[in-house]
Amino acid sequence: MKTIYLDNNATTAIAPEVYEAMTPYLTQLYGNPSSMHTFGGQIHKKIEDSRSMVASLIGAQPEEIIFTSCGTESDNSAIMSALQLYPQKRHIITTRVEHPAVLSLCKYLSRKGYRITFLPVDSLGRLDMDFFYKSIDNDTAIVSIMYANNETGVIFPIREIGETLRERKILFHTDAVQAIGKIPINLRELPVDMLALSGHKLHAPKGIGVLYIRKGVRFSPYIIGGHQEHGRRAGTENVASIIAIGKACELASKSFQGETLYIANLRDKLERALIERCPNPRINGDVGNRLPNTTNLSFEYVEGEAILLRLNEHGICASSGSACTSGSLEPSHVLKAMGVPFTAIHGSIRFSLSRYNTEEDINTVIEIMPMVIKTLRELSPYGRKKDEKCSTPYYLES
Repeated sequence: MKTIYLDNNATTAIAPEVYEAMTPYLTQLYGNPSSMHTFGGQIHKKIEDSRSMVASLIGAQPEEIIFTSCGTESDNSAIMSALQLYPQKRHIITTRVEHPAVLSLCKYLSRKGYRITFLPVDSLGRLDMDFFYKSIDNDTAIVSIMYANNETGVIFPIREIGETLRERKILFHTDAVQAIGKIPINLRELPVDMLALSGHKLHAPKGIGVLYIRKGVRFSPYIIGGHQEHGRRAGTENVASIIAIGKACELASKSFQGETLYIANLRDKLERALIERCPNPRINGDVGNRLPNTTNLSFEYVEGEAILLRLNEHGICASSGSACTSGSLEPSHVLKAMGVPFTAIHGSIRFSLSRYNTEEDINTVIEIMPMVIKTLRELSPYGRKKDEKCSTPYYLES
């Protein structure tokens, strides 16, 4: 049975070109880049080449790029640096819909005496900007707001936020893990001080991330030790994965426009068909302002876990939320923040596509998914009549 993988916001397949580029650094070229001898020292140049590739994709300068172990480390490093550098400031602004990499850290810091403002979103997952403006004060050390939501794909107004904070001389960090390679990002034009990304969301391997730090922004290292990354992140370099993320960024920059349109067309085809064929569907998120690869759908009176298990029987991989929270029985904190009704919140499914999905994949899901929903609704004591249908999706008005 063929596996149809539609969970690319959780992780992506390593691109063949990326695997080919990194393999020599796992076998023949295994030297330490910090070594004095030529065998190790030659690798240092390859790391710098990779740094330039990453910088090129996001409109940064190579010296603004730090390699980390993952997006979580990058997020944590940015926030903790601000608190170290401005110890007199005890206020952090973030959102209710952040990834756990930011949300859990902020909740931890609140227990340590920091004042955290969790910005609300509306029913379409859009940020409450009036609440944001009112939340800023002279005690604010840093604002950390994701570029695009991992569950709904909704894109936040990063430029507007950054311009406001730059006027107030407040540090701005964004978790752009889900946005990189899917929508254009040019840090030459965006007023962002620090930005996080992760290799395994970009067809590179797990265990490699990036933290962008704008030139001139002060930074306090999160990991202390050796001189690596110009003293900003200690630890022997994960050379093979650094080479891999550089190659992945190079591929993304070369194929960006055509690939984005291809993926969006497949997503839209899937979404339209499920809206038409499944009973009482609901699209979660702002359909006019989201990532091109992501759709989040709710189906009333069925459980998301049950849907996933039935899909899995047919080799279809999807998600009921963030991969970092899917082990919990609690409903999605993102959908709760959006006010999704109880009858629908547990029946939410996220499909997230990549360049490796095909129209055949989508046709298979279109064939299987309505049968899954129909069967589960018939089993549900709270389900509606089995033949009841809704020809249009259920949108909440903002």
